[in-house]
Amino acid sequence: MANPAYLTGLDRNQANYTPLNPVTFLERAAAVHPGRLAVVHGAVRHSWQQTYDRCRRLASALAQRGIGRGDTVAVMAPNVPAIYEAHFGVPMLGAVLNTLNTRLDAETIAFMLRHGGARVLIADREFSPVVARALALLDDKPLVIDIDDPEAAGGELLGAMTYEAFLATGDPAHAWANPPDEWDAIALNYTSGTTGDPKGVVTHYRGAYLNALSNIVGWDMPHHAVYLWTLPMFHCNGWCFPWTLAERAGTNVCLRRVEGGAIWRAIRDHGVTHMCGAPIVYATAINAPVGLRAGLGHRIAGQVAGAAPPAAIIAGAEEAGIDLTHVYGLTETYGPAGVCPKQPEWEALPPDARAERNGRQGVRVAMQEAMTVLDPETMQPVPADGTTMGEVMFRGNITMKGYLKNPAATAAAFAGGWFHTGDLAVMQPDGYAKIRDRSKDIIISGGENISSLEVEEALYRHPAVMTAAVVAQPDAKWGESPCAFVELKPGATVDEGALRDFCRQHLAGFKVPKRIVFREVPKTSTGKIQKFVLRALARSTDAIG
Repeated sequence: MANPAYLTGLDRNQANYTPLNPVTFLERAAAVHPGRLAVVHGAVRHSWQQTYDRCRRLASALAQRGIGRGDTVAVMAPNVPAIYEAHFGVPMLGAVLNTLNTRLDAETIAFMLRHGGARVLIADREFSPVVARALALLDDKPLVIDIDDPEAAGGELLGAMTYEAFLATGDPAHAWANPPDEWDAIALNYTSGTTGDPKGVVTHYRGAYLNALSNIVGWDMPHHAVYLWTLPMFHCNGWCFPWTLAERAGTNVCLRRVEGGAIWRAIRDHGVTHMCGAPIVYATAINAPVGLRAGLGHRIAGQVAGAAPPAAIIAGAEEAGIDLTHVYGLTETYGPAGVCPKQPEWEALPPDARAERNGRQGVRVAMQEAMTVLDPETMQPVPADGTTMGEVMFRGNITMKGYLKNPAATAAAFAGGWFHTGDLAVMQPDGYAKIRDRSKDIIISGGENISSLEVEEALYRHPAVMTAAVVAQPDAKWGESPCAFVELKPGATVDEGALRDFCRQHLAGFKVPKRIVFREVPKTSTGKIQKFVLRALARSTDAIG
């Protein structure tokens, strides 16, 4: 349709339109705050000007190897400066950044490199054993660049040269450009792949730019925040926080391993003000010896996501000086696209009630168009009664382009004009969504639906429980019944009978776990519990004893 006559001549031009690109945040940080501290890692200290120069060197070095628009550059690394720099240096060329989960097996890494068409792989020395096995499975191998980090434990160099030597071949004045279209792909991230091959989630410049700003708006994040990287940068591109920190000209405090002592030392040594992670990250921090945080004179802002945070985690973090904001999202929504804004009246509630409010998935973030709970069959909103179950769905700019080379999965995910999350939830009367379970995690026992999250919440109330996960196990009488896997806090003791009796105080009888297994609960490197592993164990009596 043509523009109305009065709009004639008011077209986009070079003066009034630029494709949104989060790389511009780095350019501005270097121009406005060149000397401010940008990156801390071990003995390394880089200013924003140095970081900008290093990112341009990376872009230049890649360009010299023929990397350009649409080419994939993969990175296999923990939270070190190189993976941070890749979030700028790769898109400076219009290339696509594929950050790889460092805890995956060689076969899965090989699939991702092959499926994503990676032409370059930047890999940390510590992960050389799995990288070497993955490369051996590939006929068409990428150029390998080694991150030879002094903080790394073990491993060997596999590549053509080290990352620092590779940067030395690049030009710090490399002239980069915005993408011709903000709908271009900026990143490729793979889902967990617990059933079949993982799906490749393709995201765009527009969404990355907007979610980077949404992080600031939703969190009231100030200029020059000091951010501790407890969240892996490979996970949803660190929820877009690499770009957020550049816009804020903050300080990135890198952390190779998420350990209680390392977290509190970093907070103390660098004056950390912000951090993010799954509930297990905060459980690790709050269950570390109390003396590690003695004398800290400031509170820390924390975002938590990846699973519904138990009330015990929220309350424990609050006591430890961490003010948690619950956010919610998926790889397909660049990380957080929902947030649970705190209301002033919640402060007057008892701790348990306040934690329950803060544990909801909440409402859409400022720069996402919509988040709702719909009946997936009728695509109509469920009543806001806190009882009727539906599926959480998103719509807006902070939503992926689609799944790489998988049009059927893309069409199914976007059916009816909404992105289908697969998370089952209710809508509360105040308009906040509350997830009850993943569709695949609902336990159907004797025709009754049991929310694994509800059972886990009861288990977390016990003072001895550090981690709890509930899955379905086969039951000759009821079809399925709840099986709980529990990891106790260091030094804590409780037996199965006592813990089941405790659950009866908080749950209907048919929801009480029929079996409780005490063991380490398997988790991904992003802190998500690997329920597919536990389901397999629950189906095998011998495996769980």
